[in-house]
Amino acid sequence: MNKVKVCHLTSAHPHPDVRIFDKECVSLAEAGFEVHLVVCKGETQELNGVKVWQAGEVKGGRLARMINAAKAVYKKGLALDADVYHLHDPELLQFALMLKRKGKKVIYDAHEDLPRQVMGKYWIPKIVRKLVSVLIELLENFIVRRLDAVVVATPIIGQRFQKVSTRTVVVNNFPIKDIQFVEPKYGGKQVCYAGGLTFNRGIDSMVAAMHFLPEDFELKLAGRYSPTDFRTKLVEMQGWSKVVEIGYVSRKEVREMVAQSVAGLVTLRPLPNYLESLPIKLFEYMQAGVPVIASNFPYWKTLVEDQGVGVCVDPERPKEIADAMKYISDHPEVAKKMGDQGRKLVAEKYNWEHEAEQLVALYSDLSL
Repeated sequence: MNKVKVCHLTSAHPHPDVRIFDKECVSLAEAGFEVHLVVCKGETQELNGVKVWQAGEVKGGRLARMINAAKAVYKKGLALDADVYHLHDPELLQFALMLKRKGKKVIYDAHEDLPRQVMGKYWIPKIVRKLVSVLIELLENFIVRRLDAVVVATPIIGQRFQKVSTRTVVVNNFPIKDIQFVEPKYGGKQVCYAGGLTFNRGIDSMVAAMHFLPEDFELKLAGRYSPTDFRTKLVEMQGWSKVVEIGYVSRKEVREMVAQSVAGLVTLRPLPNYLESLPIKLFEYMQAGVPVIASNFPYWKTLVEDQGVGVCVDPERPKEIADAMKYISDHPEVAKKMGDQGRKLVAEKYNWEHEAEQLVALYSDLSL
């Protein structure tokens, strides 16, 4: 009996993307499916049982890249003639119904709550963001209602899509369980953040917090600035002298940075799409055995403070962030207890292995 042939398409994510490749594609290949992944930029190769195809890098402005990259990825994926297509980017939805008309099974993967995310996009004029948000939600709902399934990255996104799709499956973006971390240095003076370096993610508040700390404290930042001139503002802030930039580095280097830190920061601003999100870095800090300093969103408090893995703070009050850093640094026994609890929770509950079961079950059901 022939294997079910599935094709994951992404025009916006690089290869390798952790959620798309390392988690979803590899898990499906291990479950016995013939898995293909089409990306814009990358190397055509077979890796971990997944055949990766390059559609070709597309240049130009943001809008041109979105339109042309999506078209290139779609055409390359269509040529593979798969049984199931799994779309990872909103701009690929324009081809979803075309695939359905060709008799294909189609899954949409909602990584983010896009209509709420739009409200924080700096490159969309504020005056039209609300209108764009409403139109995007209407369009997403219209198309998803006609697809075979929607995979969502958080329960709150799932609640939205359950209203339009009877086959909505929550596949949380939790860490892969068997990744190894070294023992953290409790009682140290280094804190860290890994991810997008943007205003919405509260990087300026982190930098400002360093001003309130002794000279031997250090904030390590890993990631890319967006927009690129955002760094110019940060450099001029009090507290910048205690910042060390390590740039966009490998996951191994991020793990090394986290292990050397007394706490991991995830102090995002209170934007609608963040309030009930599940940022992967929060769980990666937990997996590393490092206390978390997180925004004081009600939902996040249930994950962080109620479970004893860190401290929640007002993300727009740098002094409060600084106080949390100093408290964790000054109390290594508390930090170790938080770190141990975080590791335990990831090992037992917040791990990809459990989520992979939901994804494989969906594919098995669609393949009947």
